[in-house]
Amino acid sequence: MCGRYSITTSTEAMRRLFQFDDRPNLQPRYNLAPTQLAPIVRERDGARRLDMLRWGLLPKWSRDASGAAKMINARSETIAEKPAYREAFRARRCLVPADGFYEWQVRGKTKQPYRISLADGGTFAFAGLWESWADPKDGGRIVETYTVATTVAATSIAHIHHRMPVILQAEDHQTWLTADIEAAGALLRPLDDEKLQSFEVSSRVGNVRNDDPELLEPHVEREPTLF
Repeated sequence: MCGRYSITTSTEAMRRLFQFDDRPNLQPRYNLAPTQLAPIVRERDGARRLDMLRWGLLPKWSRDASGAAKMINARSETIAEKPAYREAFRARRCLVPADGFYEWQVRGKTKQPYRISLADGGTFAFAGLWESWADPKDGGRIVETYTVATTVAATSIAHIHHRMPVILQAEDHQTWLTADIEAAGALLRPLDDEKLQSFEVSSRVGNVRNDDPELLEPHVEREPTLF
């Protein structure tokens, strides 16, 4: 799965990679969490746009927003059939910019967080879906949300967790955004092992209030201080 990730890339670097015309003033995020706003890239009227949407998909038929945190991921194996995702998969796909994500490895009664990123440290896109939802409790106010597609983990990181987000190659961005569902579905696979790196990070990432550069650093066990 994917429950936390980061996007700290400069806006200009993101514009070059994702080819959108907007010039937003984005702040680096080191610990993005479900239900928070985050940048996504989608195609509207033949042009790519960068917009801020809330993480956690709300299907059009949702009665309220309470289920959003449970729909941060969409399993690629059922994405074309599951009612919550199938219409968005056909017509509302998006790119979710990121430069790394976090996963927790179970170790007995504890969990060790890892940071997983491209081996070259570059920026990439998760395969995402987006949706518009009219809030019936707020006069029909439109809330736009997104989810991240997941697949089986690449062999090199399967020891951490058995699932991973779908990471798209740059040359596949347009296919994911606008191609038919057969072509888009073919992209729902794990990234090649040699393109990934992973390392342990501080347990501070588990607290959503922590959102600072230190979270991206490898965790080093410190020797106890002797007096």
